[in-house]
Amino acid sequence: MVNIEQPKGKLGVLTPGMGAVATTFIAGVIAVRRGIAKPIGSLTQMGTIRLGKRTEKRVPKIKDFVPLADLNDLVFGGWDIFEDNVYEAALKAGVLKTDLLNQIKSDIEQIAPMPAVFDQNYVKKLHGTHVKKAKTKYDYAQLLIEDIQNFKKSNQLDRLVMIWCASTEVYLKPQPIHESLSAFEQAMKENHPGIAPSMIYAYAAIAAGVPFANGAPNLTVDIPALIEFARQQQVPIAGKDFKTGQTLMKTIIAPGLKARLLGLHGWFSTNILGNRDGEVLDDPESFKTKEESKLSVLEYILQPEVYPDLYHKFYHKVRINYYPPRGDNKEGWDNIDIFGWLGYPMQIKVDFLCRDSILAAPIVLDLALFMDLAQRCKMKGIQEWLSFYFKSPLVASGLYPEHDLFIQLMKLKNTLRYLKGEELITHLGLEYYD
Repeated sequence: MVNIEQPKGKLGVLTPGMGAVATTFIAGVIAVRRGIAKPIGSLTQMGTIRLGKRTEKRVPKIKDFVPLADLNDLVFGGWDIFEDNVYEAALKAGVLKTDLLNQIKSDIEQIAPMPAVFDQNYVKKLHGTHVKKAKTKYDYAQLLIEDIQNFKKSNQLDRLVMIWCASTEVYLKPQPIHESLSAFEQAMKENHPGIAPSMIYAYAAIAAGVPFANGAPNLTVDIPALIEFARQQQVPIAGKDFKTGQTLMKTIIAPGLKARLLGLHGWFSTNILGNRDGEVLDDPESFKTKEESKLSVLEYILQPEVYPDLYHKFYHKVRINYYPPRGDNKEGWDNIDIFGWLGYPMQIKVDFLCRDSILAAPIVLDLALFMDLAQRCKMKGIQEWLSFYFKSPLVASGLYPEHDLFIQLMKLKNTLRYLKGEELITHLGLEYYD
């Protein structure tokens, strides 16, 4: 059993990016606190965990099993490239209904973003007006550290977490400057193009002792320099890319195909969406970052090298199309060509009319609470047990990421059991038949 510090006092939740996802999360939590709505989709708020044998019938809610911060103790803040407060930004995002926002207007219009660190070279479709000015990327990091410290002091907070909710940046490959903390810091001082804004936020969070989770497919903390820094500072990090929409469905369907040993000829996926995310992904360089995240899922789940008769050289294509009339209501089509007994072909077609920010908001909440829990348990560095929430989970060097949603959930719950000194669940069950 691990010694877990109790969640005393207030927890600040900082989000770089206060657009559709962040405002849906913040307004949603406040609506839940007011008793206006339920936290549907949140494992920390509605999920349960089995303890011991099935015959014991011990199935508490997760929030009653591990000491998580109470929703009433959360304080919200963040940065954005536009000045709109949370009420104004939520209205513009068009995710939540105006009558709901009006019910909580007095709470959310008080939450306004701090000026952001922004460079249009990394998000070419956006034009930020509410931005910081500094000479070097290292100077920008120091400004963010000041923001974090001031936010904590002015709101009388005990602890903080940071969840990246901003846009997808252009595709970056790992470079020598990412290999060590000293090289990374020198590169920041020299304004090296290999240092993206998301990396500056991550660096600032870790430097300030604040857990950091990356909700976009950006490289960000997925580099040796910041992994080393997080361990050095004893700060939890997690990522990357919130698992919502089409990829969520892939991590549900693909494990089923593999479990039944059904073969795959091809999987064609296309999306239309019209929010700010869709506009950003209309740029080929940002789309490349997202595409890499989406394409990796099937390879890791299906393991073609282990099952060559079933999955060798299957065709996988992903398309994202910006279509403004759809707003945040994304539609994802999947055509899946499979084959079964004796090689006979079959098809599965999925048309998922989802709401991207509605699926992402409970992920932000759960990550905020679980990352805070991890820090109070003295867990540092990569938190692989939170892979459940990401399209491209961070893992230790030399490991492949686990993408199967059901294995990810088992890993998460077994981690909670371990923290509390409970028996890990393997689902063997032979003892019932001795």
